[in-house]
Amino acid sequence: MRQVVQNLKTGNLAVEDVPRPVLREPGILVRTQVSLISAGTERAAMKLAQSSLVGKARQRPDLVQRVLTKLQRDGFWATLQTVRQQLDRETPLGYSLCGEVIEVGRRASEFQVGQRVACAGAGYANHAEINYVPRLLAAPVAAGVSAEAAAYATVGAIALQGIRNADVRVGEVVVVLGLGLLGQLAVQLLRASGCRVVGLDLSPSRVRLAAEHGAEPALVIGQDDVEAAVLDCSRGRGADAVLITAATTSNDPVEMAPRLARDRGRVVMVGVTGMQIPRNAYYEKELSLIVSRSYGPGRYDPQYEEQGYDYPPGHVRWTENRNLEAFLDLVASGNVRPEVCTTHRFDIQDAGKAFEMVLKNEEPYLGVVLNYPSDNTETVDRSRIVLRTGGTPATATIGVSFIGAGGFARSVLLPIISKCNNVELRGVVTSSGLTARSAGKKFGFAYCASSESEVYSDDATHAVFIATRHARHADMVAKALAAGKAVFVEKPLAVSMEQMRALLKVLRDRESPLMVGFNRRFSPLAMALKEHLSGHGPMMMQYRCNAGPLPAEHWLADPAEGGRIVGEACHFVDLFQFLTDHRPVRVYATSLAEHADDMALSIDYEDGSVGQLIYTSQGPPTYSKERLEVMAGGRVGVIDDFRTLQWQTPSTGLRKRKLGRADKGHRDELVRFFDAIEHGKEMPIPVESLVDTTLVTLGALRSAGTGRPVAIDELMAELAAPPDGLAPTEEPPEV
Repeated sequence: MRQVVQNLKTGNLAVEDVPRPVLREPGILVRTQVSLISAGTERAAMKLAQSSLVGKARQRPDLVQRVLTKLQRDGFWATLQTVRQQLDRETPLGYSLCGEVIEVGRRASEFQVGQRVACAGAGYANHAEINYVPRLLAAPVAAGVSAEAAAYATVGAIALQGIRNADVRVGEVVVVLGLGLLGQLAVQLLRASGCRVVGLDLSPSRVRLAAEHGAEPALVIGQDDVEAAVLDCSRGRGADAVLITAATTSNDPVEMAPRLARDRGRVVMVGVTGMQIPRNAYYEKELSLIVSRSYGPGRYDPQYEEQGYDYPPGHVRWTENRNLEAFLDLVASGNVRPEVCTTHRFDIQDAGKAFEMVLKNEEPYLGVVLNYPSDNTETVDRSRIVLRTGGTPATATIGVSFIGAGGFARSVLLPIISKCNNVELRGVVTSSGLTARSAGKKFGFAYCASSESEVYSDDATHAVFIATRHARHADMVAKALAAGKAVFVEKPLAVSMEQMRALLKVLRDRESPLMVGFNRRFSPLAMALKEHLSGHGPMMMQYRCNAGPLPAEHWLADPAEGGRIVGEACHFVDLFQFLTDHRPVRVYATSLAEHADDMALSIDYEDGSVGQLIYTSQGPPTYSKERLEVMAGGRVGVIDDFRTLQWQTPSTGLRKRKLGRADKGHRDELVRFFDAIEHGKEMPIPVESLVDTTLVTLGALRSAGTGRPVAIDELMAELAAPPDGLAPTEEPPEV
């Protein structure tokens, strides 16, 4: 399918052939009919991408601070690698469209195939021929509404949310300051709400359009006596509310608003302008100032937007979905006519010309829409696209495919693998298709796809790397093993006991090699520490991880993903097991009352060793992230952030080894994985150890919840028992 994409590093924009996205349970697949270019927002995104690194830094000082923090803690090379990875990728554009439903997810049964819908959301309602859209980011379109009019629904919902924040009443006077796309729709919405609307802009043509569709009066700033006109139409009181819908770096709109508003009036920022607030002007009239957040409650809440969990209307009457519906209802009734804003129409294959016009800003424009052909089914429906032709490289003996191509895969795994002479990169799969194409081009994959079945059925793929979100790991591991592939799964192996039970059955029935990305044990400092302490009796091990806070909207904050102990702390549990070379016996864990993932674990091992892990988000971000201290038989070894190792024995003084840059073992881990496949060796980490590590983390969650220690053999017995309500199996699962 065709999709508009932009390179964040260069700013280059193109219409590319991309695999169609896959359907997920809480959403629908939509074949786009018309999409709207939100000129202000998307022009700003293009200008940011095309600016230099210094220019990007000036526009996003918040990101600069994050880079400086990472530089202080992780060093120059790790920070440089992260910055390069973030910039060297392609991203979608667009967030408002109308199209036809072609597939319906299990949890989106309110929609039907063939139904027309308006869709919202950056990353979902893209300028693409087919889009996956979560259920609460789509709303049905009535029969009498054109696809072009419905494509304005997202921008209309943004304007409507600004009006709701202004809390206007019938008969009130409202100033709309800025008559671009948002302002024009706000004028029509306010007029339909029974308000008297004053429209203001610098452009005479936009002022005329607003006057034709509800603004009375509509005035040109700098030509007309704006303040006198507002006082006149409000009987000398001033405007009840001022909606700032302009897009400018100037501070003029926030300075003008208090001169137009009445005493104790309301000012709502819907657009983007300078925000140096003149305190006295707002203080003297005791004005309320609200910055309206996009298109309503639910925005930026992943449980709402991604998972489709709605807010009860009795508690939250107007959500972003219900704002979409309300706007479409007004369009269907004829009270709002967004299509009058359309100044330019382009076909999707000419999207480059449309964005060039918007970026150069050399001719007047307002609403710019992209139209999509309805007869392009052959290329639209492809889930696999060939990126490289030709045979297998002469030195390659192992075909490798990836499922998932997120930040870690692109910044750590793929740069290493792409330099391995014995590896051919075959297929890369992501659910969106775009990230697969972007990674496929960058690293030289033979093809990209949006369906994981493409790599399972690829005879030239010998090893499958799974680098998706955690909740999907166990199922994908099982499918890849069943297809006869060697599997490297980025930690964790599973996120629940139910997943482990199903996975153990597959492991019992299959002999395909399995590896989990527990890389710390392959660090040169970890291997040196083990050599220093080995054979000197039980160990006392203490590991502290200053993990930092997790943003509430981060996908790992979703309980379905298993949490940070299962998903991240498993690294350190595996390192304990590597150092002791013995199985864990029991785990006892406690957590902070308000931070369930901030946990202290104590793990007992068969040889009498004890590992204590403190995993916390409470430390300062500039402080070191990881520190391991181990004592045994009069010896001590300390690793700091995998850059330095200090050790001491009863007969020697303190010694120190320092690396030029942190080495957490990723390269050696991958080299040994490929060596095992190529020469038929045992996997670098035994399956029993992978299972034990997973059970320790799951047991830690249970221990923290019950307040008692959890025996690992108790968990193994639980896995061997049949699920509730089922008859016993002939043989219990074995590892």
